[in-house]
Amino acid sequence: MRTFIVLLLILSGTVLSAQEKKSMERKVNKTEEEWKEILTPQQYYVLREKGTDRPGNGGYTKHFEKGTYHCAACDAQLFESGTKYESHCGWPSFDDAIKGSVEYVLDKSHGMIRTEIICTSCGGHLGHVFDDGPRDTTGKRYCVNTSSIRFEKSDL
Repeated sequence: MRTFIVLLLILSGTVLSAQEKKSMERKVNKTEEEWKEILTPQQYYVLREKGTDRPGNGGYTKHFEKGTYHCAACDAQLFESGTKYESHCGWPSFDDAIKGSVEYVLDKSHGMIRTEIICTSCGGHLGHVFDDGPRDTTGKRYCVNTSSIRFEKSDL
């Protein structure tokens, strides 16, 4: 029985390592110097150093045109405008992400326990997701930094 438990623990560690490795494999891989060349200082701070934009009504907070929000670093599609809503939190808010576009990471920084959202394609920090969103849809609030996204208008 003891051998079985040890074997089970070893196999569990192997599976976990494979999952961790998969999350580290990105479609877009750049050095930090390359990111610094293509991102503004604020975008670099938010996307690469896990910073936060100041809250306010600037940027995309009060923006409600039809289209798609993309990662400002790698251009991956992240959020559709139909999922955006006014949360009054000071940051752009969405009730859902495009399937497969974000990864969810436990974040215990700053004395809090939150769920960080990062771009699946490049690993850029987007913001956090909370369970206080609209109850008539997903109940989620994807609280996103304006510096981490860019908008592409659509007529659809």
